[in-house]
Amino acid sequence: MKDESGQPPVDLKTRTRQFALRIIRLYNGLPENAVGRTIGNQILRSGTSVGAHYREGMRSRSDAEIISKWGGALQELEETDTGSNCSRKGTSSRNPGSPT
Repeated sequence: MKDESGQPPVDLKTRTRQFALRIIRLYNGLPENAVGRTIGNQILRSGTSVGAHYREGMRSRSDAEIISKWGGALQELEETDTGSNCSRKGTSSRNPGSPT
């Protein structure tokens, strides 16, 4: 199996590790204020736990356990995405108090 560029796909263990490293870089680039710390801490926790959930699923003893662990990884991805979107909108807005 190959991706659109004709290269073999990178396994999820590697991809989740790379994702965690990108999340750490994002966290380090957030403003050092209350909002940056609050959103940053949430993104850091959820974004770096995705790989752990994936690896726990790989060690599962049953299909139900795999589904549960990978479901947890998906929830963490959704939480990271939500926090990341809030972070981008909060730091790029001309009016920080604007709800847009």
